[in-house]
Amino acid sequence: MNFNMTGIKERLHTIIKSIPSKVTLVAVSKTKPNSAILEAYNAGQRIFGENKIQEMATKYDELPKDIQWHMIGHLQSNKVKYMAHFVDLIHGVDSFKTLKEINKQAKKHNRVIKCLLQAKIAKEATKFGLAFSDISDIISSNMLSELENIQIVGLMGMATFTEDKEQLSEEFSSLKIAFDQLKEQHSKLEILSMGMSGDYQLAIKNGSNMVRVGSAIFGARNYIA
Repeated sequence: MNFNMTGIKERLHTIIKSIPSKVTLVAVSKTKPNSAILEAYNAGQRIFGENKIQEMATKYDELPKDIQWHMIGHLQSNKVKYMAHFVDLIHGVDSFKTLKEINKQAKKHNRVIKCLLQAKIAKEATKFGLAFSDISDIISSNMLSELENIQIVGLMGMATFTEDKEQLSEEFSSLKIAFDQLKEQHSKLEILSMGMSGDYQLAIKNGSNMVRVGSAIFGARNYIA
């Protein structure tokens, strides 16, 4: 796709046409100006993902209120309070301690915040995430039922940054298998968030029903709308 010849609207619609209707598209708008987000918004997109809480909070204040904001970056517990009043879904929860903090802040706003537990599927040491056994322990924990202001609705995973499609398929497949098994323990698991601009089609083939696409919509991070 020639980014010089197409705009955000055209690229967004191309992505939407390329994914099944059952797959939810999160437009990753991190570092992008409001003008770029509004172009996607005016083209029909309503779900946007950010990786920095304070940047997302500023955008929430300035942009239309029917936008659903997803926190997709690594989560620092001490910053949850800045988004607890509006965030729609938190993707990268990787500890019970963080769940407790989200619950605490959600309670202050009389909200139930939806969360995804992040599984570590990549072979890269820099990737965050829980082992599948730890996810199972959290889901089956009696303490989880005490957190009335959160709802675990699925899993999220980030694959290794590689062009090796076989490796990517193995990592995505491992998360889908774990998701299906954990769903037997926790029937409210509905979302499997995996796949980004470079690998979302492969992730969908391996069972993803939510993809996080940024550069394929907005261009590289230094792209200015």
